Amino acid sequence: MKRNLNIATALALGVSLSISLSAGDAQKMVDEAMKVDVAKACDVKSNGLETVVATAAKFNPAAIELGVEFKRLGIRNKEYIRGLQEALKSKSKTVTLHYKKKGKEKTKTFPVDYAAERACKFAVRALQQVREAEKTWRLAVPGDGYKF
Repeated sequence: MKRNLNIATALALGVSLSISLSAGDAQKMVDEAMKVDVAKACDVKSNGLETVVATAAKFNPAAIELGVEFKRLGIRNKEYIRGLQEALKSKSKTVTLHYKKKGKEKTKTFPVDYAAERACKFAVRALQQVREAEKTWRLAVPGDGYKF
């Protein structure tokens, strides 16, 4: 019985350490995202398509981990990034994204440049808004923030 308790304690400690380590990695990504100028980093014309997609792929996992991944037009940002990576492999000019809305399978087609810029901005801004929310959430509380 004591051995089982020791094993359970060790497992719980291991899980809590891995969660705290991954949360620390996400906070490091938030710190790094705060230094990024979204307009410059996500400009496809000046940086190139591969660089912009790499930026989106770098920051989006932290947004998913923190539960703040953007979803626009029924499509999650990870689906934009996956579609962009497939379009880069096939050297396509458009990105076709498949998603489900109200139980039905739907598709949307975007130009590659537009989808890359959108995915990059969504990934970086999601993390930047986490930090902004930590500082300004108090303004949204009735009676504590804005005066009417």
